[in-house]
Amino acid sequence: MPVLLRLEGFKFLFYADEGRPREPVHIHVRHGRDEAKFWLYPSVSLSYNRGLSGPLLNRAQRLVEEHRDEFERAWHEFFN
Repeated sequence: MPVLLRLEGFKFLFYADEGRPREPVHIHVRHGRDEAKFWLYPSVSLSYNRGLSGPLLNRAQRLVEEHRDEFERAWHEFFN
């Protein structure tokens, strides 16, 4: 489970075993015990939210949008 970024109490990560077939490029965001998952393409969009409040979810999405290119590069480096 590579953690790509820790920022503002959030951890941005993906899981090493992303299923078979592997899901499209995405990022998991944890804040404490809560977690959300965002697809990175075609635009950043929420896949699921497990416990993040509205303001935290909105902030997480903005941070994912700001770091999307970095997350995508790390995904391809890890899985290819």
